[in-house]
Amino acid sequence: MAGREKEQPKKDKEQETMETAEEKNTEAVTPDEKAAEDCAAEEASVEDGESKESFESEDTDADPEGEDSEQNGEEDTDQKEKKRHFIKTEKKEDKLKEQLKELNDKVVRQMAEFDNYRKRTEKEKQAMFETGAKSVIEKLLPVVDNFERGLAALEEGAERTPFEEGVLMTYKQLMTELEKLEVKPLDAVGKEFDPNIHNAVMHVDDESLGENIVVEELQKGYTYRDTVVRHSMVKVAN
Repeated sequence: MAGREKEQPKKDKEQETMETAEEKNTEAVTPDEKAAEDCAAEEASVEDGESKESFESEDTDADPEGEDSEQNGEEDTDQKEKKRHFIKTEKKEDKLKEQLKELNDKVVRQMAEFDNYRKRTEKEKQAMFETGAKSVIEKLLPVVDNFERGLAALEEGAERTPFEEGVLMTYKQLMTELEKLEVKPLDAVGKEFDPNIHNAVMHVDDESLGENIVVEELQKGYTYRDTVVRHSMVKVAN
């Protein structure tokens, strides 16, 4: 036990001598050496910073290329969208042009149909008016015949009474109004017989007259606007 206790103090003395040596070594470092060591440490830190900056710069340099690729992609999508929009607008314009053409054709056809309808209705109205006018004129012609018979009974050159003058004036007024309505008497005596305007009810043999010549008019015929309202009733020579 005593030997162990002797060995332990020896070890403690060796540790103390080593620690004193290290302290002496640290104290032996000069200020210049310490400054050099600090400079080396600073240079190492600067190199580390530069390496970091270069790495960051490389990263930053790589970013614009990504941005350019993104911009190019956006431009491509914009162009595609523009093309699609242009195609859609062209299709819409084509459809609108077709619809406009169809509507124009419909309008032209409807205008033509309306024009034909207008002309047809005008003709029908005119025909209806002429038919009504003819029926009225046919009913007035017997009145004209009676006026003429009554006036034929008057003696030529004889003095007329006020009543006879009134009848004559009424007859003239009636004939004037009929003439305004384009009603005209047919001239038959001395003309060649025409079955389109004459109605032969009697025949007479007369060598002095030509064949088919109207000798006498038994009843006057009348026309209304170049159409026969009543045929002339005549006597024809053979």
